Amino acid sequence: MNYELVIVGGGPAGLAAAVSAKKNGCDSILILERDGELGGILNQCIHNGFGLHTFKEELTGPEYASRFIKQVEELQIEYKLNTMVMDITRDKTITAMNRTDGLFHIQAKAIILAMGCRERPRGALNIPGTRPAGIYSAGTAQRLVNIEGYLPGKEVVILGSGDIGLIMARRMTLEGAHVQVVAELMPYSGGLKRNIVQCLDDYGIPLKLSHTVVDIRGKKRLTGITLAEVDANGKPIPGTEEDYQCDTLLLSCGLIPENELSLGMGIEMERVTSGPVVNESLETNIPGVFACGNVLHVHDLVDFVSQEAATAGANAVSYIKGGFAALSPETPIEATDGIRYTVPKKISVSRMPEELTVRFRVGTVYQNCYISVYFNDTRVLHRKRPVMAPGEMEQVKLSRQELADFKDLNRITFKIEET
Repeated sequence: MNYELVIVGGGPAGLAAAVSAKKNGCDSILILERDGELGGILNQCIHNGFGLHTFKEELTGPEYASRFIKQVEELQIEYKLNTMVMDITRDKTITAMNRTDGLFHIQAKAIILAMGCRERPRGALNIPGTRPAGIYSAGTAQRLVNIEGYLPGKEVVILGSGDIGLIMARRMTLEGAHVQVVAELMPYSGGLKRNIVQCLDDYGIPLKLSHTVVDIRGKKRLTGITLAEVDANGKPIPGTEEDYQCDTLLLSCGLIPENELSLGMGIEMERVTSGPVVNESLETNIPGVFACGNVLHVHDLVDFVSQEAATAGANAVSYIKGGFAALSPETPIEATDGIRYTVPKKISVSRMPEELTVRFRVGTVYQNCYISVYFNDTRVLHRKRPVMAPGEMEQVKLSRQELADFKDLNRITFKIEET
């Protein structure tokens, strides 16, 4: 099989990339999705709050996904469901398998990686105690409640205040469970402020910052856990232990981009995000291989995933048609002084659009400080922000003309400067 563009993943990123590529003139497109339906994780996110940027209205996850699925079908973009991609080579040969075709190979001119992310498992958290039933990742619990129709338990403790954990605190409460507490290891929440208000405060669910689970009790079924406060190094403080009787523990302790295929290809990875290093075109170090969505870096809003994926789709078509401008020297973007990373990490001025969005996250909570951008040692942006937190993605727009006019530009620096 030969296709001009193959997109790995049929979630929000893959769908938006496919629609964009088709609208930009690519007719030979194939989406490979391992699940039995398109839409990815959105299918189990039945709460609203999606689409405010993209469609200017508030939608549920399935409604948001259906908008893009409808476009994919109307544009007659080909896709294969229940299809697992096993391997991708540097020359863009894809090995995949499903029940209908068996093991098969696809040769692509360009590839967009849109595999999404997965939850951090309990084994990565080093929680002591037994291994009883009743311990779930928040995403697994979300699927059980919203799709399978099962309630995992009645007395619930949630460890981690990521957005999925916050949303499941509300969802479990609405289904009749009693959520006793949400505990967070860090001194700040990892979720959006609106989710803290709407999912915890509105339901009287306490949030304990700088706390973690230090013991798990129960053999066949969870019977209780022990929380303890932690110090600045994340170590439990003796004497601060609190016991909770519960039958369910939900873990919402971070998301990890699904990059096993990327690593197998030899793609250069960003240590902070665990996603690929990309340039202004969202292209990896392998020409013609692009990445977007949560496989690149974990987003807080699906609208930003769709925007990013649309860019990747358009750039992939430009690559296929040989329309990439001659590559000017790439200028690295350095993230320092409170900024953890940037996407992209390098820019070729000759290929960037008139205005380029650079997205990033900060490392801790900041109040009344400035986002500053430097070209070499010259500060070109100094924007005040009343509050910034790791749970909320930030962005800055860079002008192509401004970069082109700056003499001898060899580095761009993003940093936080306090008042």
